Amino acid sequence: MSQIRSLTLILFLFIYSCGTNVNSNYSIIISKKSQFSKNGDKISLKIKNPSDKKIENLEFKINNIPIKDEYILNNNLGVNLIQASFTINKKVISLNKDLTIFSNTIPKLYTYKIINEFEHDITSYTQGLEFDDEFYLYESTGQYGYSSLKKIDFKSGKVENNLFLDQSYFGEGLTILENNLFQLTWKEKIGFIYDKSNFKLIKSFNYKKSIEGWGLCNDGKYLYKSDGTEKIWTLDPETLEELSSISVVTNNKIIKNINELEWYNGKIYANTYQFNKEVGIIIDPTSGSVDGVIDFNGLKEKVKQHDKLDVQNGIAFHKERNTFFVTGKNWNKLFEIRIFENQ
Repeated sequence: MSQIRSLTLILFLFIYSCGTNVNSNYSIIISKKSQFSKNGDKISLKIKNPSDKKIENLEFKINNIPIKDEYILNNNLGVNLIQASFTINKKVISLNKDLTIFSNTIPKLYTYKIINEFEHDITSYTQGLEFDDEFYLYESTGQYGYSSLKKIDFKSGKVENNLFLDQSYFGEGLTILENNLFQLTWKEKIGFIYDKSNFKLIKSFNYKKSIEGWGLCNDGKYLYKSDGTEKIWTLDPETLEELSSISVVTNNKIIKNINELEWYNGKIYANTYQFNKEVGIIIDPTSGSVDGVIDFNGLKEKVKQHDKLDVQNGIAFHKERNTFFVTGKNWNKLFEIRIFENQ
């Protein structure tokens, strides 16, 4: 009896396997003029049909919107879904294929000049950094058991208020909107809202569409959140619902691991967690196009070198001084800098 059951199982798996591979002989072929497709480019679509069977009722879509087999790209930057549906011998076959659309903009190159150096707590694993007024800097730090929220007199380094998170949370990005402090956590899919004046917890919120919590900033109306992928999400500050997202791309690369964020002059300034050297990027928040790359090379060498020293992270704009402040994970210095285009 056991042999019969085994043979039956093998036969079932064979039939099931054959059934799931019905579409394996067919695929979508995308003909394009460049390896790096951009909006304005024309693509041509057809079906790879090695058996040369008659294809009927062929329909192409991009992101569920019907298109012709010749199509001029005019879509969101990042990964788009090409879909095909057709019939062969009255059997409906559906196929999908990703198409990445890159930016038409070549990023400008930027560099920096150090204006001042201030002391920074070398034990702070910096994840979020933001100014609220002329004197006080707010900082979110990470690591399980050590994550915190701080209010700091940046000139003296004195901590005016300090709140430690429960050891089950890994603190991440931070932003200030009106009298509220918004703080993310990493993998726990939860964020916190505090009263800025006393760090009293107002409420928590959960991530729904975004994967993790990384960086956070705001434009005075909406919050912007990175999640470790190439996406930056727009959040409603009242409901914390993820309203939409952009994909961050250059003219030839998808940028992932986008870290701490800062809003300045209509753009998102972001640290990155993927390059061998210290690099920041300037992002168009409407399209996701990387408009600029900031070379921070040399900053990390100016801080105390030790076993726990990690990457640059933390960027905050000081409105009164018209300068940026940057630091890093377990750095003993906070740098006041100016960012300008590299000539």
